[in-house]
Amino acid sequence: MPRKAHPKKDVEAALQYAESRGWRVDVGGGHAWGKTFCPYHSRDCRCGEFCITSIWSTPKSPANHAKQLRRVADNCVMPLSDQEQDS
Repeated sequence: MPRKAHPKKDVEAALQYAESRGWRVDVGGGHAWGKTFCPYHSRDCRCGEFCITSIWSTPKSPANHAKQLRRVADNCVMPLSDQEQDS
């Protein structure tokens, strides 16, 4: 079942980008609209520092929040090519 779309188009585009890189998006939970989870689970990972990111429903600047979400997905310790080789 597809997830619910984020109301801000910039943030939704960033979430789709993260999903294309293997990140999981869970909607709901607490004050955040949802959370993104890193696809790579290894001891080489940053021990959760960047492995989970909150997605705000009404960020002050949707464009900046979208940039932050993309940056987290891009700065994953393991590049996408390494993740695909392990699969």
